[in-house]
Amino acid sequence: MSYNWDLIERLLHEVQNTAGKRFTPRTYAEELAQELERAGEHTGNLDALKAQASEYGQQLLAAGYIEPRPEAEGGNGENFVLTERGLQLLSMIDSSIPGGEHSREALAQHGTAALVPEVFAKIASVANQL
Repeated sequence: MSYNWDLIERLLHEVQNTAGKRFTPRTYAEELAQELERAGEHTGNLDALKAQASEYGQQLLAAGYIEPRPEAEGGNGENFVLTERGLQLLSMIDSSIPGGEHSREALAQHGTAALVPEVFAKIASVANQL
C-alpha cells in the first residue's frame, strides 16, 4: 500500500496557503476529486477519499509535517503551518516541479513507512543527492 501523493500534496499546499482559514482536509479532497474528474480521471469513492484526507491530516500533524499556526501568525487552533519536514516533503512531491516523479517513486517504495519521520529523513537525504 502506498499513499495518495496528489492528495497529500493538496493538503500541504492548503496548509501553506490558508493562514486565516480553518484546515478542512475533507473539503480539499472533494475539490481535488472535482478537478481530477474534470480532467477525465476517475477518483473512486468520494467518501473514502474524504476519510483518507482526514487521516492524512492527522498523520501529517502527528509526524511533525505540520504544526499549529502560532497565534502571532493568525493561529486559531484550527489552522496550521508547514514545518521544515513538511516543506521538504512538499518540495519532493510537488507536481509543478520537474522531476518530482522520481521522489514520489522513492517514497512509494517504502509504502506506508514513507512518512515515518526517520524513514522519510533517509529517503529525503538520498533524493537530495540526485
